[in-house]
Amino acid sequence: MLGGTGEEQATAELSEKESPAYDAASSVSNPDSNSKSNNSPETYPDNEKSPVVVVDKEYRDEASSSSPSDVFDVKAVDPVLARKMALVNSAIDEIGMTEFQWKLFFLNGFGYAVDSLLVVCQSIANPAVQQEYGLPDAHVSGIPLASQVGLLVGAGIWGFSADIIGRKLAFNTSLLSCAVFVLVAGGMPSYISFAAIVAIYSAGAGGNYVLDATNLIEFLPTTHSWLVTFMAVWWAVGYTITGLLAWAFMANFSCAPDATPETCRRADNMGWRYLHFTCGGLVLIMAIARIAFIHMTQTPRWLISQNRDEEVIKTLNDISIKAGRSHSLTLERLQAEGIVLHTEQSVWSPLRLKMHFKGLFQTRRLAWSTVVILSNWFVIGMVSPLYSVFLPFYLQSRGAVVGDGSTYATWRDYAINQVAGLVGPVIAAILIETKFFGRRGTLAVGALVTMVLQFGYTQIKTPAQNVGVSAAISAASNIYYGTIYAYTPEILPSAHRATGYGLCVIVNRIGGILGVLVGSYANVETTAPLFVCAALFGLLVILSLILPLESRGKRSQ
Repeated sequence: MLGGTGEEQATAELSEKESPAYDAASSVSNPDSNSKSNNSPETYPDNEKSPVVVVDKEYRDEASSSSPSDVFDVKAVDPVLARKMALVNSAIDEIGMTEFQWKLFFLNGFGYAVDSLLVVCQSIANPAVQQEYGLPDAHVSGIPLASQVGLLVGAGIWGFSADIIGRKLAFNTSLLSCAVFVLVAGGMPSYISFAAIVAIYSAGAGGNYVLDATNLIEFLPTTHSWLVTFMAVWWAVGYTITGLLAWAFMANFSCAPDATPETCRRADNMGWRYLHFTCGGLVLIMAIARIAFIHMTQTPRWLISQNRDEEVIKTLNDISIKAGRSHSLTLERLQAEGIVLHTEQSVWSPLRLKMHFKGLFQTRRLAWSTVVILSNWFVIGMVSPLYSVFLPFYLQSRGAVVGDGSTYATWRDYAINQVAGLVGPVIAAILIETKFFGRRGTLAVGALVTMVLQFGYTQIKTPAQNVGVSAAISAASNIYYGTIYAYTPEILPSAHRATGYGLCVIVNRIGGILGVLVGSYANVETTAPLFVCAALFGLLVILSLILPLESRGKRSQ
């Protein structure tokens, strides 16, 4: 930067550009001005006004009056970025929803599906692998722990790197890396080797919904922002596919429920292997489809945060031309706004790397929002595995009869639950656009209903009650998950969105690891874990309601 602090220069740029003496076109149309800094505008005599100024001011006034408001105000952080982002957002709204964005909805949705598919894949395989090879540690369930650790590492790598090098690489490579190791996992000869491969393929999937939600939201017009919430239906699709495959494979190719490592032979226990081979093949097809059916580019909102104006215009032009649409944004208008703060330095410079984290806390309101959303992710990460670990033991100790004990009935009921989960994102997509609920209210509703249903689940006595209540829990929990997956990227600044989302997933996985460990060592046959989970879900309702930012009908920055 040329003189003074970044904040002082940004403030000076804002004052200059709001002055009527500023000619928005001078720095690009006048050859002499190209040798000057963008921060040194041309001036005119007091009795003479530039016609360009009038047009530019009218454009801004019209845009500000007709465009949706922003989720939060970034002008206090970087006025140049704020103005450029507003211009890019307006251009995307002008172009509207095109075939390109609809393709993204489906192809990014594959990432959501793979994330849930692989999480459930290892969970389904865990009892069968343990039955065949035994459990190395009497307390810790190594496969779920390996999955959580892998997902944590993946979220960190994909999330943090995407703000530095962009979103394109992860989009093109994450599913392919998953597919290879899921196929390998099916052939593992021991418990430890299988757990190791689970950790690796989970790392490949760990950043999927971080990057997929980010990619989609940064291309969407405001009118279709609800699609980010509805995209969680793909998450439920992944669960459903795995549930149906488990019903087919695990019910027919598994050892008897009372088999031990001494009596459970490989030939009798091929179900979990078939499950991994099939899922790996599906993921490979999805990875190829991403490359074959769309030419992925860097998102315009990320490019503008990097001051890569020419690429922004090229990307917008490519989308609009293919769709037969138009937009009014020009390179001259973008460049006239100045230079985004710190972009004169390398993307790997310590200052810019630090800013990806510092940028999440740069205003008091943004800092409070970041802290509360991180808390939401941590609590839901901890409560889910904790509840799932202790609940079966609690029910067994109370003598509940929840099924006939057959493998077929177990996986049939599981498949029904996952199909029911498809309803959750649909309900969430409707509620988030209503004025009464919005994003925060929908989060609270999803958490509250899930809490009530899970508390009631401990009272079930019959197989019918088991299927009905557990299916309702799947639908209700997906209301919460579908909303938080969409709300999180909406309230994060574009320049640091993947980093912020990656942090959310990391604390979520840390919570998951703690939940697995607590559930492994605690006395799960008492009512104590029940009240802990109920209290955590109640806390989740409160954390949802105190979120300071409501993104309904507003544009992300």
